[in-house]
Amino acid sequence: MQLKQKVYHHYQQLLEDKISALQLVLDDLKESGASETKSTAGDKHETALAMVQIEQANKRAQMQELLSQKAILNKIDPAINTITIVTGSLVKSTSNYFFISVALGKSIVEGQNVIALSAQSPLGKILMGLKKGEGITFNQTQYIVEEIY
Repeated sequence: MQLKQKVYHHYQQLLEDKISALQLVLDDLKESGASETKSTAGDKHETALAMVQIEQANKRAQMQELLSQKAILNKIDPAINTITIVTGSLVKSTSNYFFISVALGKSIVEGQNVIALSAQSPLGKILMGLKKGEGITFNQTQYIVEEIY
């Protein structure tokens, strides 16, 4: 399996793990909310229920974001290589590998530092469309595209 495919599968698994962990939290909050509605002994319980509901809403918003990221990642075909940087490209630069996909941060895959970033991120926008050998300066750091996978 090529590095790009390993990177793709690594971030897919990372996203699945985040979704599973968040689902467990949502399930716990659902149980907490159900137990709070059973005990209606005044303001204290109403406040606790309101706090649980706020936390549920926050976690549901996080889940929506993760599911959106998963949908974007699922549209990427890691077998496709291009000569310019596009969404789905794995870019080898002078300092790191960049996986142009969704913002999932830095990981080590096959001993290589890989940063998954969105094409809409400031650095992602600058990288999009570059070709091998071209370079940019971002936050006072120069990046030269050594390879595009």
